[in-house]
Amino acid sequence: MFSLLDDRGRELVFARPPRTIVSLVPSDTYSLFALGTGDRLVGRTEYCFEPSEKVAAVATVGGTKNADVAKIIELRPDLVLANQEENTKRDLEKIAQGGIAVYLSFPKRVADGLAHLAKLARILGVQGDAAVRETLKKGYEALREAEAMRSQKAPLRAFLPIWMDPLMTIDGHTFISDALDLAGAYNVFSDRPRRYPLAADLGKAEPLPAEKVKDRDTRYPRIAIEEIVARAPEIVLLPNEPHAFTEEDAEVFRALPIPAASSKAVVLVDGKDFSWYGARALEGLATTRAVVDRFR
Repeated sequence: MFSLLDDRGRELVFARPPRTIVSLVPSDTYSLFALGTGDRLVGRTEYCFEPSEKVAAVATVGGTKNADVAKIIELRPDLVLANQEENTKRDLEKIAQGGIAVYLSFPKRVADGLAHLAKLARILGVQGDAAVRETLKKGYEALREAEAMRSQKAPLRAFLPIWMDPLMTIDGHTFISDALDLAGAYNVFSDRPRRYPLAADLGKAEPLPAEKVKDRDTRYPRIAIEEIVARAPEIVLLPNEPHAFTEEDAEVFRALPIPAASSKAVVLVDGKDFSWYGARALEGLATTRAVVDRFR
């Protein structure tokens, strides 16, 4: 028997490593296969599509925001893997009330994602496997290499939106912003919190004071085009998730009077390289840096 804390500080006690798992997080689904434990998956979301050749045989249990709670409870897994941002509190509470253990993650940095991967290995009882040890070793090496390379060149000023309508981006307290930093890019909206109410976020009203905002998430501001121009990004990275940016969207930014448009540095990128934590993020470190380095 062993116990550990999840990212919300909740203690989970395991009599033995879980043998059946439902993953409500695409990046966790990917990590399970990377750890050699994909055969324990009995359920996944419809957004858990990688590795494609392996997940196809696993039953789907709805989406990340609208999980099929009844089906999950019917499956009776030993463990459900969830994420504070990707899954709803309502669904997770219902699953827990059904007597099923829920492990809740919330990594905000690439290093946190690596630590999460190591914790998953421990939960699954494979931390001693040679292949798993090698995977984690390579992960830490890739992270250290990215940190070292980051210090060798001045970062490019970068803008990475996550939604087009309304136009939204990320501040400096997000996983994506840290991935940008490791790629050699500075998030130009790192200091821009989300303001409440909506009119305040768009500069049309006074924002609520901190004591009234309380615990609302301020990491994903809604912004105006004028703010992008004022912050003058040298590169604009348009991911294919959570919003699938298109060439039509790219033309909007290419028409702006910003350095990125002048140097033709408005590009479509694979969002998984910047937002999937765990095994996928470690594989994406070299890819993200290569994208940024193209425009130095």
